[in-house]
Formats: sequence, structure tokens, C-alpha cells
Amino acid sequence: MKIYEKAPAKINLSLDVLRKREDGYHEVEMIMTMVDLADRLEMAELSRDTIIITSQAGYIPLDEKNLAFQAARLIKEKYDVKKGVYIHLDKKIPVSAGLAGGSSDAAATLRGLNRLWELNISTNDLKKVAEELGSDVPFCIEGGTAIARGRGEKLEKISSPPQCWVILAKPPINVSTPDVYRRLNVNKINKHPETEVLKKAIENKDFQHICRSLGNVLEEVTIPMYPQISQLKEVMLRLGAEGVLMSGSGPTVFGLVSKQSKVKKIYNGLRGFCNNVYVVRILT
Repeated sequence: MKIYEKAPAKINLSLDVLRKREDGYHEVEMIMTMVDLADRLEMAELSRDTIIITSQAGYIPLDEKNLAFQAARLIKEKYDVKKGVYIHLDKKIPVSAGLAGGSSDAAATLRGLNRLWELNISTNDLKKVAEELGSDVPFCIEGGTAIARGRGEKLEKISSPPQCWVILAKPPINVSTPDVYRRLNVNKINKHPETEVLKKAIENKDFQHICRSLGNVLEEVTIPMYPQISQLKEVMLRLGAEGVLMSGSGPTVFGLVSKQSKVKKIYNGLRGFCNNVYVVRILT
């Protein structure tokens, strides 16, 4: 039997860091939503007790460094599964991009193996397992749109933003999330996003207010390291995107666009700046 799972990318409509915690992690508050750029995973049971991962992408690790591998190993250990699994990972989400590609792959692996091995783990328990793999993985278990607090594991589901076009552009650089958080001085953040204001705009389906309320405190760290992110934001705005923000720790920039007539112009204009440009929709 084969099991198939989609692993969609996420974008941060807001990302705020409130304080550094005693456990070394940061206390965050962010609004995330999923878009229809997705990796696809195919899983099949193996008779011998091993984990094998393959991929068409030549640039990702296929061993213990891969989050999908870690997810498979974790669920085997926690639920005492003595079977093996073959996972083929069809990569479409760029890596080290601020789009939670690895986290979404891990979440899809947990969901898929829950079905493949008929473990009957509840969604809430699956999220608890996901917490051990990374801050974005619990959100990726269920997806949709949510406010994430704590390390990212405390989730409050909210309604989806109004349907719009999302243009993603990743410059040819890779950003280390741990490095960005290490460099962040919480006491020197210039402007914190107003999470409740953005939540209300989303609930009211007020597209223009959403665009005005976007915010990401990690831009203050990542943009000085990689000024091309700022240039990319300026180009998107100049070409007609109505709301523009860096996602996660970067370097991907997204633009929200309400009118399809603007999409092609923005897409073509960005292709001169970077190869990785995608036109997607918000998953509702």
C-alpha cells in the first residue's frame, strides 16, 4: 500500500518576538497561513526495519539531517513500530527560504505514517509529537490559518484571509534561522506587529487593512545581512503588490495582490531579480 501526502508551504503574515526565554528559545507571536506551493510525499511500508528517503532534488540531505527522516524515526520510537518505510520526497518548496518546507515535510510524514501504520493518533497528540521536531511543525500538522504563540506550539485557529494572489520570490541566498535568532536583540526591536489588529482585519476579510498590518521583526536582522531582500520588497511594491513582507527568517519575500491583471507584470518584473518566483493562492 502507498500513502500520499501534500506538504504545503507557509507564509508569515506577522512575526513578533516578545522575549528570550530561560530555555534558550524565543517567545513568539505570529500569524501564519498556507499557500498552494507544496512538496509531495509518497510512502510505502518496508518489511525490514529501516527508513529510506529518496528525492528528485539533489540539494537536500536524505539521512538523519532531513526532518522527514527525523519525523519517521520519532514516530517509530514513540509508538514502538518495528516496520520500515520508504519515503519519496518530491521537492517543490525552496530550502532555507522561510517557507517551512522542511517542517511541512515532517508534518506530512507524521500524518502519512499515522495512516500507513493505522496508529490512530489524534490530531492533538500528533501536534505534541511534532513539537519535538521544530517550532513550525505543529502548525503544519493541521495547516489553515492560525496565531502561533510560545515557541510556535500554542495554536489558535482563525478564519482564512480573503482569497488573493500571492507572489513568492526567493533571492539566491540561504538564511540560517538559528543564526537570525542569535543575532536578534529583543530589547532593540523598532516596531512590533499588532497581532490583534491583523487578526481582526483577517476576520473582517479587509484586504487593504491586512496589507497595511503585515509585520516581521526578523526583517531588522536579516535585511542588514542581505540588502537584496529590501530591494526585492521595493521592486514588488513598485510593480503593484499591495502588501509585501519577508516570510519567516527569510530570504523569501511575498507580495499580496488582489487583482489578477497585476500578477503577470509583477511576476515578469521579478524574474529579472531572481529565478525562484512563484504565483500561488492562499489555501482556505
